Amino acid sequence: MHRRSHLIYSALALAAGSLLSTPLLAADAWPSKPIRLIVPYPPGGSSDIIARSIGQLISQELKQTVVIDNKPGANGNLGAEFVARAQPDGYTWLLCDLGALAISPSIYTKLSFDPSKDLRGAAMLAYSPHMLVVHPSVQANNLQELVALSKKQDLNFAVTATGSAPHLAGVELARLTGAKWVYVPYKGGVQSVQDTVAGQTQVLMNGMLATYPHVQSGKLKLLGISKNTRMPLIADVPTLAEQGAAGFASGTWQGVVLPAKTPEAVIQKVNQALLTAIRSPEVRSRLTGQGAEVVTMTPAETDQFFKAERQRWRTVVQTANLQLD
Repeated sequence: MHRRSHLIYSALALAAGSLLSTPLLAADAWPSKPIRLIVPYPPGGSSDIIARSIGQLISQELKQTVVIDNKPGANGNLGAEFVARAQPDGYTWLLCDLGALAISPSIYTKLSFDPSKDLRGAAMLAYSPHMLVVHPSVQANNLQELVALSKKQDLNFAVTATGSAPHLAGVELARLTGAKWVYVPYKGGVQSVQDTVAGQTQVLMNGMLATYPHVQSGKLKLLGISKNTRMPLIADVPTLAEQGAAGFASGTWQGVVLPAKTPEAVIQKVNQALLTAIRSPEVRSRLTGQGAEVVTMTPAETDQFFKAERQRWRTVVQTANLQLD
């Protein structure tokens, strides 16, 4: 009888130990299959550029295939919801503009997920300031001249998506300077850039990473950047704050988030793989040459950034009275 009891207790103890160790074993075995990296915008934008710059390096680091999957729609919310609803097993990632993601709960009244509750930070990767650019035919060479011109003639301001970070940056810039323009919404940054290059819209704010090549080619005229300080790459270009928009700063903050219940051990491995890739000399050099700065954060710091951005842009949305279904 005693021997039987001992065997039962031993079996129970073994089973309990097995259950307790399962998450650790799962984390140790991760990754054991391909990783799906969701970019919630069309190809060619800042997030897509960064995803394709680091995808192969992540694959080498984790020894698994990384599949980059563009899922555009609803200002990035379609792809974000897909990741929020995915299994929290570490195999579905979202690489996006975290500032834009933080804006969505304030803009969309019927958002079907809550980024703060359904997603968690894995890493911040890069920052790219917004560029204020105009079509070369626009008779303005700085912010003051553009503001003055906007009060004399109609100017169409290309919006990468209604409620996007560049849209709200334009709203805030207009509030600070008194500029007047008509917002023309698009379904992504690429199309808004193309139409401004073609002259169908006259003014644009967009991430430097995706916009600077058109400035270099002379297809767009650069009036200022939205950074707190000037950028060494274009040191002769003044910030918008220098030109009268006191305290103004904005930009795209590219980072990665995963489903909220992803195990901490997996999140830490994802962070390490991402930081190794983004800090590699070849990626850092490529991004710097295109106008992006490698800015990295821990998972906890990424979550804190998201919380602060959500509060900041909530105020702008309320002031502008912007809401969408």
